[in-house]
Amino acid sequence: MAGHSHWAGIKHKKAANDAKRGKVWSKIARMIIVAARNGGPDPAANLSLRYAVDKAKAANMPKDTIEKAIKKGSGDLGGVSYEEVLYEGYGPGGVAVMVEALTDNRNRTGPEIKKIFERHGGSLGATGCVAWMFDKKGLITVRGDAVEEDRLMDLVLSAGAEDMENTGTLYEITCAPGDFEPLKKTLEDNEIPLEVAEVSMMPKNRVEVTGAEPARKVLGMMEDFEDHDDVQNVYANFDIPDEVLARVED
Repeated sequence: MAGHSHWAGIKHKKAANDAKRGKVWSKIARMIIVAARNGGPDPAANLSLRYAVDKAKAANMPKDTIEKAIKKGSGDLGGVSYEEVLYEGYGPGGVAVMVEALTDNRNRTGPEIKKIFERHGGSLGATGCVAWMFDKKGLITVRGDAVEEDRLMDLVLSAGAEDMENTGTLYEITCAPGDFEPLKKTLEDNEIPLEVAEVSMMPKNRVEVTGAEPARKVLGMMEDFEDHDDVQNVYANFDIPDEVLARVED
């Protein structure tokens, strides 16, 4: 399984933990506020907002909380103004990392992100230092036992998927960002349960992490980024073999 998929799967498990729900809702609310501010309050006419609202519903966010966030973004309610910031750098073993944040104070967030990089043996880099290593793609994963491979292949290719890979435990489906919503809807209409469904930055090449201790360092760094209140998404180009991941999770 690709490094990005490892992290996408791990994030899915974390999001299912009720203890994390408050933080997940807070992050999604920021996403909704910014999307509504930039593209208007109508999800039907604002793809970014529709994606954010879908994510909120998947996280079981209450309807009134979603509506309140949209109103904050469109200016109907007062609130904090968030700024989108992208941080780039390197983690343990030269792993390339991109951190997407929404912050109301760059002067606070920047040093905190830098500290996380350094605490795990990495370093914050200059703008553009690793962005060229990633492509923006729609990513959907489906459990290997959820559907027959041939049926899934037929469905996703007819709905605009670029590629589908059987990783052993998951089917990893990628598509152009513009095809993400129709592809997701096709799978949902056919009652195929989705493990992960998001528009992500996918690595063009991967750095293999072969030891349990280096893998722990990389995953520890990713978790610290995810746990930061201002971080919306974190992407990296690591690839941890299944046998190494199993040792880390034991």
